Amino acid sequence: MRVLITGGLGFIGSWTARNLLEGGHGVRTFDFHDRRELFDELVGSELAGGVEHVRGDITEPADVDAAVEGCDAAVHLAGVLVPGCREDPVRGARVNVLGTLYLFQAAIEHDLKGLSYASTAAVFGPDSGTLPLPVTHYGAYKLCNEGTARAFAEDAAFSSVGLRPFTVYGPGREIGITAGPTLAMRAAAEGRSYTIPFIGSTGMDFVGDTAAIFARAATETPSGAHVFSLQGTLASIDDILAAIRAVIPHAAIEADGPHLPIAPRLDEGDLRSVFPNLPRTTLDEGTRLTIEFYQRKATPEQAKSNKEISTQ
Repeated sequence: MRVLITGGLGFIGSWTARNLLEGGHGVRTFDFHDRRELFDELVGSELAGGVEHVRGDITEPADVDAAVEGCDAAVHLAGVLVPGCREDPVRGARVNVLGTLYLFQAAIEHDLKGLSYASTAAVFGPDSGTLPLPVTHYGAYKLCNEGTARAFAEDAAFSSVGLRPFTVYGPGREIGITAGPTLAMRAAAEGRSYTIPFIGSTGMDFVGDTAAIFARAATETPSGAHVFSLQGTLASIDDILAAIRAVIPHAAIEADGPHLPIAPRLDEGDLRSVFPNLPRTTLDEGTRLTIEFYQRKATPEQAKSNKEISTQ
């Protein structure tokens, strides 16, 4: 299958492209910029060379239609995250809501056989991980998209899978409130100090696992409009700090700030029966893989600082 990935040059998009390419699928990315350094690094030069990249605007129907043409399935990851939606709610709605509508319409017009899209654990508020009651614009927009998917299933018999990741972490994560754990792992690898800007507990989704789910959901989309929460590993901030220090014992990392405005315990429902044999990376293993990735990238000065911290 040829699979379109909107937001394909980003963190999850790059990992999803890698998963699809390793599975023998063709990939076309669609993004508003053409900066490919992260993509090429995460995908690898051998696989990245076979990818088609298209630049465009998810809020322009003609751009979206052109991107979808010739594809068999799509993974929809383009969006504005929590901080951007807070700063400019109207732009957030244009990208996250209208952009999703345009993609669904193009997918139906071009008879795509599968579609997975990024919803979010932020559809839940702080009190319940089963009753959607968002307290952010971002969560509200994503909940709207889940309704859009149900409407298109009803009106056009178009099937889709929405996925609600929580704290996705791993090599390449740089932006968003929940980037904190990955940034802490990177800082530890580089011998720097870092403070994760929230406390409490969260679901830690290793990006390789998340990408595998998005890829499976797009290429093996079941009939109807489905939505699944991704719990990952339920972990406290202390658990996350401990996982980092298990790799770098004297890492200068800590956490401070408010709790995330999302209930930490989610219900994945029948996700793993609909898509059996999905990977599940432990927090310790995901943390080790992430730190090792950044250690390989560290400058000589950072590597020296890291060695000194590790032996103190």
